[in-house]
Amino acid sequence: MTTTTTPPTTPPTTPPTTPGTPPGPGPAPAATAGVASTTGTTARAGGHRPFPPPQRHIDAIVAAALAEDAPAGDITVQALIDPDLRATASIAAREPGIFCGTSAIEAAMRLTDPRITVTSMLADGARFEAGDVLARLSGPAAGILTAERTALNIAQRLSGIATMTRAFVEAAAGTGARVVDTRKTTPGLRILERWAVRCGGGSNHRSSLSEAVMVKDNHLALLAAQGPEALTAALLAARTRLPHTVHLEVEVDRLDQIEPVLAAGVDSIMLDNFGLADLAAGVRLVAGRALVEASGNVRLDTVAAIAATGVDIISAGALTHSVRALDLGLDFTADDGPADQSPAPGGGTGRAADDRQAGVRHDLS
Repeated sequence: MTTTTTPPTTPPTTPPTTPGTPPGPGPAPAATAGVASTTGTTARAGGHRPFPPPQRHIDAIVAAALAEDAPAGDITVQALIDPDLRATASIAAREPGIFCGTSAIEAAMRLTDPRITVTSMLADGARFEAGDVLARLSGPAAGILTAERTALNIAQRLSGIATMTRAFVEAAAGTGARVVDTRKTTPGLRILERWAVRCGGGSNHRSSLSEAVMVKDNHLALLAAQGPEALTAALLAARTRLPHTVHLEVEVDRLDQIEPVLAAGVDSIMLDNFGLADLAAGVRLVAGRALVEASGNVRLDTVAAIAATGVDIISAGALTHSVRALDLGLDFTADDGPADQSPAPGGGTGRAADDRQAGVRHDLS
């Protein structure tokens, strides 16, 4: 089995992750049987590798997607394709962006047919241009065809998230504000979508309702009905019951709510749907006594101005809830002989045109 070495990527300039996100460099996912992959340094603040999801979690997500797509097998492949036919193919970009999806592509191919070899040509977090080859595949053609859509669906979505995140991070650069995601993720894909945010240079908010205490508008409405002092009393009581390691954050939508919240000793205050002037005023009121998070009306055309108000964190649901999948495609070439496992000339920076020898192009359908 042949592997390739890909060039290291240039890490984006971003701050550390938010509370609840594993800090520092994490181990790279191990190459699995039947899948050859050597990826370069993954982009991260200060040169650190973003903490990747455990491979078993990736496998579970990909296995569910494969079962959804071919619950009783791929009957088109079964009817038309010789099971002994071997082939080579490449996954290539049709537009520029930031890549994320190496492990998902590997898992889709391996779980479909462990004889398929995947050679990753680009690391997660790396920037690519239209025409760049992201991965090369070789092995049984039937398996490549069956796994193709699942591999592309996941890689396209994750690369879209990484690309959007990188744009937000670059827009806020130089201010000290961290761009973070939210829980507005695709059901079942959160662990992968959070990974894509990290590959784009962003940071993660709490991963679930079990990870941190966040008091939001509906919680506040219920507490407000119990009297003006109920919020502070409830927060103080919660603080005594919680382990010291649990992060406590409260959302406010008016400046006059800030002092009562601070009196309870919260760790973070979320200023929800504040205008720029009120965001700056809120930062001054908090005066370093808690982290200040801005949320609401966060778009690519507003994030720089929001960051300039001095907030510590900017949470953007747009990173995951409405992002556009990038256009990636698979170019497929049948081969009567053994699958070609050799890397492309030049160490993996070849163009998709290099692989279009027989002209079967697989688009987004």
